[in-house]
Amino acid sequence: MATGRDDLLWDITCPARPLRVPGVTMAGFRDRGLTPPGLRLVPHPAVALLLVFDGGVTVRDTIGRRRSGSFVTGFGYGDRLDVLRADAFECLQVRLTPMVAYAVLGGAVADLDGTAVTLDDLWGRESARICERLGDLPSWADRFAWVDAWLAHRCARASEAAPEVAWAWRRITDSRGTARVEQVAAELGWSRRQLWARFRAQVGTPPKRAARLVRFDHAVHALVAGRAPAGVAAEGGYADQSHLHRDVAAFSAMTPATVVDEPFLAVDDTAWGRPGPAPKQRAGAGGPAHPPARVGCGRRGAAGAVRSSGLSPGR
Repeated sequence: MATGRDDLLWDITCPARPLRVPGVTMAGFRDRGLTPPGLRLVPHPAVALLLVFDGGVTVRDTIGRRRSGSFVTGFGYGDRLDVLRADAFECLQVRLTPMVAYAVLGGAVADLDGTAVTLDDLWGRESARICERLGDLPSWADRFAWVDAWLAHRCARASEAAPEVAWAWRRITDSRGTARVEQVAAELGWSRRQLWARFRAQVGTPPKRAARLVRFDHAVHALVAGRAPAGVAAEGGYADQSHLHRDVAAFSAMTPATVVDEPFLAVDDTAWGRPGPAPKQRAGAGGPAHPPARVGCGRRGAAGAVRSSGLSPGR
């Protein structure tokens, strides 16, 4: 599915078919030559892979380091990620939930908080082969299929995150970020320090910050959907409207009134199917009612046959 909306900075294409791995979304972006320098990305509760196969992109992360080419960002971009330069680029962006990110990246996720790391630094020569392969493929549909197969193959060989960490993440997301860390730890039978250490190692950020970002994400999309800040604050678990204002300023350096015009939020309905807040989950409809009884990590089941086209997705 492609869009040619004139009000967007980029041409955006999305997969027409469901992806193999739950927790993965992707979209293709082509620069129209309109991307302004210094554009700030609004944090999102996911790990992001940016696979640039034409042109160039340079970003600056939270601690001021510049990264060019293809890169992976830590959970939520580490609060700040600025696009310093964009030169007629085409790229495929992949968003990974923390549990999928752990399967794809392994222990490297623990080093990504607050940073953007080039894929050359992370995967060496494999990064160049991946992007070259994407550039050789004739269509977005082929690129989506190839990356989908590559991710499925990689996840099939990987260790899963601890079931307790996965459950804590679901508890945070199902509560829209309002679950208290102390309560989550108590429900697991863990100490707060134990939850912090395991969650930080496998998600890449502490559970309190993860919950705060999930809450912000729902709030900012409610603002984009036209909801009044006072109502968003009351329904989003904020102490008051000033509390919402502080969180929006911390994550975006803007106010609730101005953040709604940000380009990266304007494309959410097109690229990620996210125009506003997700519908509330019906009680009993799959939420994590009880902590996991099993302890430890399992292995992912086979993801099915993966057809190779030049470069094996499993490389």
